[in-house]
Amino acid sequence: MSTVLSAVIAVGWFAGSVMVSWMVLMAVLACNFKREVPPTSKLGEKSRPLSLSLMASSNELTEYERKRLENIRRNGEMIAALNIHTKASELSANTKRQRVGSSKSYKVSLEKKKPKIQSPVVIRRSLRTRGLPPDSNGIVDDSNDSTTKPAVPIHPKKPLASVLGQLSMRDAYTGTGSDRALIDTLKGLVTEEKPRLGVSTKEEFDDEARDGVSFRLLKGVSDNPKGRVTEEKPQLGVSTKEEFDEEARDGVSFTLVKGGIKNKKLDFGMGLKSDLDLGSMDLKPENIARLLQGKILVVYFLPREDVRMVAAGNKYGDVAFWNMDFQGKKDEGIYLYSPHNGPISGILFQRACLSKVFTSCYHGFIRLMDVEKEVFDLVYNGDEAIYTLSQQPNEMKNLYLSEGHGGLSIWDERMGKFASQWILHEDRINTIDFNPQNPFIMATSSTDWSARLWDLRSISRNKPSCLKTFSHKRPVHSAYFSPYGVSLATTSTDDRVGVFNGVNFEETSMIPHNNYTGRWISNFRAIWGWDDSHIFIGSMKRGVDVISPAQRRTIMTLQSPDLTAIPCRFAAHPYKVGMLAGATGGGQVYVWTSN
Repeated sequence: MSTVLSAVIAVGWFAGSVMVSWMVLMAVLACNFKREVPPTSKLGEKSRPLSLSLMASSNELTEYERKRLENIRRNGEMIAALNIHTKASELSANTKRQRVGSSKSYKVSLEKKKPKIQSPVVIRRSLRTRGLPPDSNGIVDDSNDSTTKPAVPIHPKKPLASVLGQLSMRDAYTGTGSDRALIDTLKGLVTEEKPRLGVSTKEEFDDEARDGVSFRLLKGVSDNPKGRVTEEKPQLGVSTKEEFDEEARDGVSFTLVKGGIKNKKLDFGMGLKSDLDLGSMDLKPENIARLLQGKILVVYFLPREDVRMVAAGNKYGDVAFWNMDFQGKKDEGIYLYSPHNGPISGILFQRACLSKVFTSCYHGFIRLMDVEKEVFDLVYNGDEAIYTLSQQPNEMKNLYLSEGHGGLSIWDERMGKFASQWILHEDRINTIDFNPQNPFIMATSSTDWSARLWDLRSISRNKPSCLKTFSHKRPVHSAYFSPYGVSLATTSTDDRVGVFNGVNFEETSMIPHNNYTGRWISNFRAIWGWDDSHIFIGSMKRGVDVISPAQRRTIMTLQSPDLTAIPCRFAAHPYKVGMLAGATGGGQVYVWTSN
């Protein structure tokens, strides 16, 4: 302990000695360098700075330092001779701002302030009322997508000859080659027999199939060898009545209950099954074609068993027809028309006359492609956007279209006026579908996060009330009845495919599915196949997901090495089981067939 204390004392003594020595040294230096400052010389006299005198008097300066001091002295004499410091002081004094007292002076502008120009009140008028053609900007489609065309189009558009009137097919044709083969094909189709009012089923007999009972549903077409169906003509306010033979369908009877279908023997969600083997569905290279430029919004099959033809519309107002049976080069069987300037929202074949095709667009136009006359007639033009176009199975004169925010209108094509108009949703209606067993029951899907069922015979004009509402957590982009009408499938961006069935569609199944497509792909819309047992919808893994309503899950995915894009919109051929068309955001159409 004493050793440590001694060491500390020694260190302290040494530090104190060093500090005292430093202070003494500084005092000596201060005394040596202290000099009496000479009086300030008069202006213009040569004066020598104190530092230079001290440095010059030192005998220890090197040669370099002496030259440096000599240069400094010579420069000082030159500056003094030129009186630079005096002139700089006079110039600085003259340029200083003169102030009067402590008040501040402000520069007052002589120009008066210009009054603000008030924008005039502009009364908005539609292009149609001003007699102008619609612009090409349009309303964006259901995927928040830009409608700007690429810089180099595949087929440059021709100017529309008569926007608000009749447009010839020759002026609207923008494809390569001639469209004469398409015109001759559609003209040569045998006119189908006009369905009788209230009758929606077709009976055919096959005594050897399924132990003497063959029953196949194809979009309202049924085969029943034993059963005999009689249906009374429906009256306003009276539900459709069906009577069945006691031995028909192995004793299964059906009754409509407030638009639903009561099934005493068949399990809901299962439906009637076809003979389709999903594993036999194949995608062949010859069944792949690029029909259009840009995103395809709608795709349909020509409802004929002897002709394989696909119709599709894109977001630029183009409509393409692909004759898959064309003998020759694939591109020669594709025919492109530009009857609209806005995104195509609907393509509708008239079942009574397949040579007449209705098309609608977001710009509020409906045109009728009349192959017999070789023209596109203007059927309807309005101020609101048309988001979908539909028609009852047994009614040929009325067109059902959704307009604006939640509006649904019935346009009488023969009379040229509206038969009815309602506001059924709070936002745009995306799809309109009719029950194949009772066409008076209508299903609508909307961006207001809901799908609804309606009875057309009891909708009030002022306050329309629906039969049932099906809710989702995000916008609903489709709602379609199953082929037999016992189930309803909805597709929403909340990543759910809803399946509703039961007597009054009270049984609910929300099946998880990735429905987020982004801006470059159209929103998914799940469709039914050729029976009530399978639902087809696009897959983000570049395929087609097959959903089983009975198992409430995706049971398989149709994939192929030739599938290079994600199919988003689908159509099932109404007469050919296993033929499925899928359209993509790049204008391609893929057609699966069953072996």
